[in-house]
Amino acid sequence: MNRFAILDFGFSIEKATGNKIFCFVLCTLLFALCFPVQAQQPKKVYRIGYLSAYDVASESRRAEGIRLALLKLGYIEGQNVSIEYRYAEGKRERYPELAAELVRLKVDIIVLAGGLIPIQAAKEATKTIPIVMTGGGADPVKTGLVESLARPGGNVTGITNLQTYLNGKRLELLKESVPKLARVAVFYDPAVPAGRQLIHDLPVAARVLGLSIQFLQIRAAEELESVFAAAKNERAEGLYASGSLVISANGKRIADFALKSRLPSIYSDREAVDAGGLMYYGADLADSYRRVASYVDKILKGAKPADLPVEQPTKFEMAINLKAAKQIGLTIPPNVLARADKVIK
Repeated sequence: MNRFAILDFGFSIEKATGNKIFCFVLCTLLFALCFPVQAQQPKKVYRIGYLSAYDVASESRRAEGIRLALLKLGYIEGQNVSIEYRYAEGKRERYPELAAELVRLKVDIIVLAGGLIPIQAAKEATKTIPIVMTGGGADPVKTGLVESLARPGGNVTGITNLQTYLNGKRLELLKESVPKLARVAVFYDPAVPAGRQLIHDLPVAARVLGLSIQFLQIRAAEELESVFAAAKNERAEGLYASGSLVISANGKRIADFALKSRLPSIYSDREAVDAGGLMYYGADLADSYRRVASYVDKILKGAKPADLPVEQPTKFEMAINLKAAKQIGLTIPPNVLARADKVIK
């Protein structure tokens, strides 16, 4: 090989090496330029519609509990999730309007705090947006909300507290707390399935416990004063407030009446005890909030409501308000107090 050939070969190697270096540097620069653009791409912000049958005050514990449970799963309000809150304030005529409003906002999911009627309104407003129940009293299968607990089959799933199965147990706890109790006024709404089930369940439990009970209907807030008067006229010695939208939305008024009338009272809504009522027995709410958040998480990650089984409570709690007991002059028996999960002092 002559000198010129060697030089030419050396030049070719240098040229080839230089091209490789140039390509490497060019690719590195392009990658460096592209990477910040990709990093700055906004993350998807999920929109959650929160539809409550109640008002802001009575719903605050549940709404905040679910929000904190979502936070633990990585959903930070204002960053990767936004929540649209809507409150019906116990007005049934508002359910369809508020449900339709959330549908127009194109939320990714609707979390529904309330019973049968608002869930039906949301279900009628959309057949595609997933709806997560936070725990109503009515049986979702019997009322047609889902095909079965194991396979809901539509766009509704979540948890059901099946409050009606605890009717007799609540009456039993009230009797244990007040051994001399003889007459109990029962507030209920006959327009809802839970109220109709109550009429069937309580007389059986009352006979076993040696109690006489008087059913007093509450269909609207305007009826409360007349119902309070009827309870006084019947010389009620205790009060049982069952779950319904109108009763839950007016839990503080009912608790205030019980305190003023010195009536030991038990409720199917935890918020009523915080408002001054004596006792609550039902699903463990903190556990319920975690499970609702879990449903939301699974659905936002691609799971279909139709395939997510409706869950029933596995944990229950009893809450006792000792301040209320003191105000009505009642001493809770030690054996009952020892079983309480939450005590308000």
